[in-house]
Amino acid sequence: MPKTVRIHMHIKGVVQGVGFRPFVYNLAQSLGVKGWVNNTVRGVELEIEGEEPVLLKFSERMNEEAPPLALIEEITATRLAPVNYENFVIKDSEGGEEKFTLLSPDTATCPQCLEELKDPENRRYRYPFINCTNCGPRFTIIKDVPYDRSLTTMAGFLMCPDCQREYDDPRDRRFHAQPNACPACGPQVSLLDGQDRPSEVKDPVAEAVTLLKKGHILAVKGLGGYHLVCDAFNSSAVQVLRSRKNREAKPFAVMMPDMETVKKHCLVSREEETALSSQRRPIVLLGKKAGSPVAPEVAPGNRCLGVMLPYSPLHYLLFDQGLEVLVMTSGNKSGDAIEYVDREALTNLRDIADFFLSHNRDIHIRTDDSVVRIFRGKEMVLRRSRGYVPLPLKLPFQVDNILAVGGELKNTLCLTKGSRAFLSQHIGDLENLSNMQAFEQAVEHLQKVFNIRPRVVAYDLHPDYLSSKFAQEMGKCAQVAVQHHHAHVASCMAENGLMEEVIGVAFDGSGYGTDGNIWGGEFFVGSYGNFARWAHLEYVPLPGGPAAIRQPWRMAVSYLSTLLPGSMPERFLPELQNIDGQKLAMVKGLVTHAHKKLLTSSAGRLFDGVAALLGVRQEISYEGQAAIELEQLALTDVNVPGYSFTIKKDTLPWKIELGPMFDELIADRLNKYPVEMIAARFHKTVADLIFIGCMNIRKETGIKGVVLSGGVFQNILLLSQTVQLLEREGFTVYTHSKVPANDGGISLGQAVIAGAGVRKRRNF
Repeated sequence: MPKTVRIHMHIKGVVQGVGFRPFVYNLAQSLGVKGWVNNTVRGVELEIEGEEPVLLKFSERMNEEAPPLALIEEITATRLAPVNYENFVIKDSEGGEEKFTLLSPDTATCPQCLEELKDPENRRYRYPFINCTNCGPRFTIIKDVPYDRSLTTMAGFLMCPDCQREYDDPRDRRFHAQPNACPACGPQVSLLDGQDRPSEVKDPVAEAVTLLKKGHILAVKGLGGYHLVCDAFNSSAVQVLRSRKNREAKPFAVMMPDMETVKKHCLVSREEETALSSQRRPIVLLGKKAGSPVAPEVAPGNRCLGVMLPYSPLHYLLFDQGLEVLVMTSGNKSGDAIEYVDREALTNLRDIADFFLSHNRDIHIRTDDSVVRIFRGKEMVLRRSRGYVPLPLKLPFQVDNILAVGGELKNTLCLTKGSRAFLSQHIGDLENLSNMQAFEQAVEHLQKVFNIRPRVVAYDLHPDYLSSKFAQEMGKCAQVAVQHHHAHVASCMAENGLMEEVIGVAFDGSGYGTDGNIWGGEFFVGSYGNFARWAHLEYVPLPGGPAAIRQPWRMAVSYLSTLLPGSMPERFLPELQNIDGQKLAMVKGLVTHAHKKLLTSSAGRLFDGVAALLGVRQEISYEGQAAIELEQLALTDVNVPGYSFTIKKDTLPWKIELGPMFDELIADRLNKYPVEMIAARFHKTVADLIFIGCMNIRKETGIKGVVLSGGVFQNILLLSQTVQLLEREGFTVYTHSKVPANDGGISLGQAVIAGAGVRKRRNF
């Protein structure tokens, strides 16, 4: 006779709020297994009792058939003596002091809920808050763990008898779905004008659609904050939104109702379709089809559109009555954090939105939309936020409890525990009060829901970063300052699970260097615990500091005056002839005569300078604009040679000299070569110098692994050319996929560098 056994299991992973307990319950019922299952602050625990072959079948099916949102990370099983359970039950959740469990991100409306939303016979027909254990809000409504309704922003909504019956029935899809609700008992939508006056209409969503069709701008409350919304076919409405939001040229994201519509307006690969349709529902950068009626003002000077599909029931309802493409951009004043508190949104967005489509389900933590591109068939995350956060990243080694606070721009923070790293949602630029408040809120929230009390805090070397100042005020933590570009390289190493030494190439806009200059075109050799700067783009002055970032023509003057001494750049370039003569003379003076020059090796500033020389952009209205438009300009279907450059190797670090490149580029410009061709040759030059630099370093060190990080590598044309050149010569190339290559990823690098330092000291 088969022997009866009892097994206790502790399951770690994303197993709360995703229907895992009812799944286990129903599996046990189908197999005749006895015992119990419950949520704890450490994950899910269960005991199963029965004949050994049946329990083995139970374990196999639990792994293979887990709910769609579940992510089993680890199972610990202990064999115990039988106690003769009579049935299988779901126990109440347990509290406790040592809290630690993984949480699910917010996820898009599932097919079953969407079907109910559109069914006139269903009691949730057209209900904007329909959800179940397979979909809906999670991270943005959670206040604490375990994930139970009382610890979410749904606590104030008492379920009606019908919803309670679903919630209590383990066989129901809504068993213990914490946001469960219906029109009789749940949150409600309201439509208000800019003076906070409610609209007395039967269907606020239908009225909102009518207003959008008339050209109005609406602030629409979503899962993680407000969006500013208008009809993307209406050029006038888009222009008004740009003017009111003070967002001159940065592309707006758009939402389309389905894949059929997306394919009507955009070029879509199979991998892009997969990303768009995933439960995460990110914004995906797609090539825009010629002739699409989407207003050119949506993404001026850009061949791409940032597109997402609906991810909440309210979004689907907005497309119910003929709207085809909606601008769906973050609900904030330009540069501020996304609005998520109703009262503050009504105050701060009143001058932008004509009407507010809001609701009374509070958002606990603001979370912006995520943005991805597809590179070589894989997602390349440019902004990691809704749909991805708070899922952890697996680290290649165990680390202490560390808080890493990131940088100043595109800020994220990172908390580590054991072999997991928890990156926060995208915070933004910490140059204004609202983003700094969002940063502090994110620090507090992540520490609370994951019960991580940091013993070490890591931060950027730059003395003026607000994040660094915040870290230095954490008196109870050991403090570790991390060089910006080392953090970039380490972040890419960590997400790729690397432990060996690599050649690290960090190309971005700026980062404070150990010599006091502004780095950004760097080659390193090393790993987490050590790095050596092996080569860099040659230094040029940064005339006017931040002004040189806002006005790329300053960098054009700097490169020509420094690298082609004796030249008269304004004589060569018609673009510079339009610059005020006094300003031009002042900048030349800063470049050539300033007693103490601010120097930079930045690849980002190099792109800016070339963009100015080609007449692409003399001033920018958002970070990276000149480089983005330069990439859009460059021909991609031609095989062109790069320009010349030299590598001076008399001392370490080597210096990559760009004078020959500018000499040839100016000659092409004077010979009236097409700027599209010159832009293509420039991109090839940058790919060549990375390749030749790595070849020379490999010759000296024997290292064959190359890590590419920094915001410049969001440029797909450059990234593709660089990877092809390196792989052709036998290098193993590692790029970003799960973590942004831009400054949104450096908090991860800071954390692992600090963690490696702690390990080294303890092992010593």
